[in-house]
Amino acid sequence: MTDESPSNVVGRAREVELLVAALDSGAHVLLEGPPGTGKTTLLRSVAAEEKTDFVFVEGNAELTPARLVGHFDPALVLERGYGPETFVDGPLAEALRAGALLYVEETNRIPEETLNVLITVMSEGELTVPRYGRIVAAEGFRLVAAMNPFDAVGTARISSAIYDRVCRITMGYQDAVDERAILDLRAPGVPGEWGAKVVDLVRRTREHPEIRVGSSVRGAIDMARLCGALARRRGVDVEDWTVGLDAALVALSGRIRLAESIGRAPEDVVRELYVAVFGAEPREDSGGDDPGGA
Repeated sequence: MTDESPSNVVGRAREVELLVAALDSGAHVLLEGPPGTGKTTLLRSVAAEEKTDFVFVEGNAELTPARLVGHFDPALVLERGYGPETFVDGPLAEALRAGALLYVEETNRIPEETLNVLITVMSEGELTVPRYGRIVAAEGFRLVAAMNPFDAVGTARISSAIYDRVCRITMGYQDAVDERAILDLRAPGVPGEWGAKVVDLVRRTREHPEIRVGSSVRGAIDMARLCGALARRRGVDVEDWTVGLDAALVALSGRIRLAESIGRAPEDVVRELYVAVFGAEPREDSGGDDPGGA
């Protein structure tokens, strides 16, 4: 692999270096971090930069071993019997044969029996399929798993057997400068000072004492895009106060998670933070309507 970092990954030079080095050394990797920290973007960019095949698996409770490994086509089995020509590769078999990067997202949402298949592959470098035989990993095969360690809903604890077979790279949120650069990349044309306030608002959701889980930079991207769309529909400037509030409510209220003991609605906390960053609603001499529209 090369020593150059992918050009479209913002603020992740260290993580890129660590990931490339780990993969180059032959290790499998676990990327840990909250949503929106660029885990998938990082790996896709590294794979593209290195011209390495990339196989994506969405981790969820319905990911059975058969869906991961592959299955025999029933119609073909009736006609020809069990054999290589009647077996349909799943993403794991595909990645093994191609020597590709197998990226498994939301690993801690996958059933234990499915994870056990991955443990065997990481240990042995091959997969044994009943009535088929062995599928040996081609040169270059690597497993990269990703998980959000802070999500406790619908997830399971990753076993020590997984951790013992991977190198772990943690990914936190980027700093404000990098998140502003991401906003420019994903929502071009955002006014400078106003865009900085959008990023500031989103970052404050991660520090508010009543918020258990804050928003990622995706919230800033959606808020900026919504502001643009709302401003065009209403015939006002993108920096209009009410447009910004409505966009913030829509983009952020579903992304934040309040502490269980808090009796407030997420919208109330978003309004509070919005006023703290953008100031109170401007009042015209003739009086104005009540803000928000949400």
